[in-house]
Amino acid sequence: MNIRLLSVKFFLTALVLVFSLTSIPAQSVNPWVITASSVDPSRYYGVTVANGMIGIVSSPEPFQVKDVVLAGAYDLYGRGRVSNFLRSFNLLNMRFSVDGQDLTGKDISEMVQSLDMRHASFTSSFNYLDKATISYTYYALRQLPFTVLMDITVTAKKDIEITPASVMAAPDALRDVENYFNEIDRPHVLISLLTSTAKSPTGKLLMCASNTFLFSEPHGEEPRVIHEMWDNNMHLMKFYKKIRAGETYRFSIAGSSITSAHHEDPLNEAERLTIFAKLQGRDRLIQFHNQAWDELWKSDILIDGDDQTQQDVHSMLYHLYSFSREGTALSLSPMGLSGLGYNGHVFWDADLWMFPALLVLHPEIAKSMVEYRYERLEPAKKNAFSHGYKGAMFPWESAASGVEETPVWALSGPFEHHITACVGLAAWQYYCVSQDKGWLKEKGWPVISATADFWASRVERNGPGHYDIKNVVAADEWAENVDNDAFTNAAAKMLLIHASEAAKILGIAPDPDWIRVADNIPILQFGNGVTQEYAGYDGKGIKQADVNLLAYPLKLITNNMQIRKDLLYYQSRVPNAGTPAMTQAIFALLYARLGQPDTAFHFFQEAYQPNLNPPFRVIAETKGGTNPYFATGAGGVIQSLLMGFGGLDITDKGIVQVPSRLPPNWKKLTITGVGTDKKNYRVQ
Repeated sequence: MNIRLLSVKFFLTALVLVFSLTSIPAQSVNPWVITASSVDPSRYYGVTVANGMIGIVSSPEPFQVKDVVLAGAYDLYGRGRVSNFLRSFNLLNMRFSVDGQDLTGKDISEMVQSLDMRHASFTSSFNYLDKATISYTYYALRQLPFTVLMDITVTAKKDIEITPASVMAAPDALRDVENYFNEIDRPHVLISLLTSTAKSPTGKLLMCASNTFLFSEPHGEEPRVIHEMWDNNMHLMKFYKKIRAGETYRFSIAGSSITSAHHEDPLNEAERLTIFAKLQGRDRLIQFHNQAWDELWKSDILIDGDDQTQQDVHSMLYHLYSFSREGTALSLSPMGLSGLGYNGHVFWDADLWMFPALLVLHPEIAKSMVEYRYERLEPAKKNAFSHGYKGAMFPWESAASGVEETPVWALSGPFEHHITACVGLAAWQYYCVSQDKGWLKEKGWPVISATADFWASRVERNGPGHYDIKNVVAADEWAENVDNDAFTNAAAKMLLIHASEAAKILGIAPDPDWIRVADNIPILQFGNGVTQEYAGYDGKGIKQADVNLLAYPLKLITNNMQIRKDLLYYQSRVPNAGTPAMTQAIFALLYARLGQPDTAFHFFQEAYQPNLNPPFRVIAETKGGTNPYFATGAGGVIQSLLMGFGGLDITDKGIVQVPSRLPPNWKKLTITGVGTDKKNYRVQ
């Protein structure tokens, strides 16, 4: 074909393409609200509303939620003869009737569900036949850790009578259920309390829940509340209300759930907390909840030039904030409060992946995570003793007590020892950011020194340069019972170094053996200079980053040529399926620091986009996975933004900023509310 004709044809094609694109209205992405305008129950992965203590997981069915879980509530049942998260009483499920007909999913149309991440609320709205438009919004109230609120609005299209019924049903695993209905009559208010208690499967915990209606009418004009007992495991309270065509009626449900793991008298406390919420009133409850979230969002990551990424990043931050809270001495499970995933146990996911992100943005929340480990130091010491070691050996899977909770068939329990270094390093990092010497002396030093003593006893002293750490499960968990794993050795080495630094800060003479051991722990290399993952490693596929963690977060390898060499080698060893989201996040972080923003952005997207599930873009653990929400992955991706593209770095003098590069499609990256002094950082 003639070149000129080809050029004209190309020009006309391009012109048509440009015209067609400009004719289509642009679809804006709301940075704060994720909306599902089409709800398909067969392709539905719920999203969680949580306040760091109670988590509520959404359902595609009207007036239903999938799960309610409480942080810190575990008992022995189900998987692996170990403690598991427990489903709590469902405080928000309802039976809703219109003109005597129960509302079902078959009778509704135009359902829209949305998550408001700025103020942590979940809304469903729909039409019921030709009779009414209904919406409800629920909250896990941030200011009240054990209390939830659901706000319901009904707009009548015809004259109708509604019968809302709040249903309290016990999950299958609970036993010895007892149900109560109480009315407290005061001159200015009548409080109807629907309350249930049950024992956890072994009887270890007493689980309690109570809720009440909040009406919009003044006292004396409120509907009469009726209690019905259906069976031992379920009862309800309901009321009748006539609504004229064109009128809107609004009411709410407030409820509290608490266990004997949280309070010595959970039955009475559940009712007290519910009464407190009732007398605060709906408007004040929502006002204080919104104010609490406004405070949290003073620490934010703002991306100028990429609306969808901005929404995704807000979702990751929202979930990390939702799953944690200040003042609890609790830590995070890989799936947070999004259900029963991983039994609710605490792994290195908390200390290495989620903790640093929260430490930079909310040190007061991160403090709870390290104090969770401090409070379980004694069981860790007993664990070291029983394995023939000194100091403290933290369990691979931890729950309420701090003993090893890994099912016995998983070799990571007795062998994945790198977690003990991760715990000690997290305590050191908290000091670095907070610069709180009082905390370091009282709570940080006991953990740091005990984990250092563990590593000094764990190595096998086979001569200079050969203080070997043998027979471990690597950070790359496909490598079981290997010797001198790169991450395990490097993490132990850095922990021993930082323990010596911590001692000097406190005016304590460090154990000279710590530095001797650190100097002699080997980091293996291939003949071509690439860091070898473990002794005998031959280039096979890896589950997740191991060697590359030596550059970040350990900062043992600081030479850019070495970092790049290790990246090029190991990024080609990660298969396309079956691997968690954190690996590509570390690649993105390191490439951003190396000044290769295009490659960094490729791995940033690769870290989470293939893991997203509909309709709320919730992150699963692996590509194509179906087990959201994977908070560990969110922590890794947020670190790639903070410490990668944002260039933030945790040092012994606090948080500093190092050079980094942004992807070309991002105009500006702003990180607000960083550290204890809440500084802002910017990269353009």
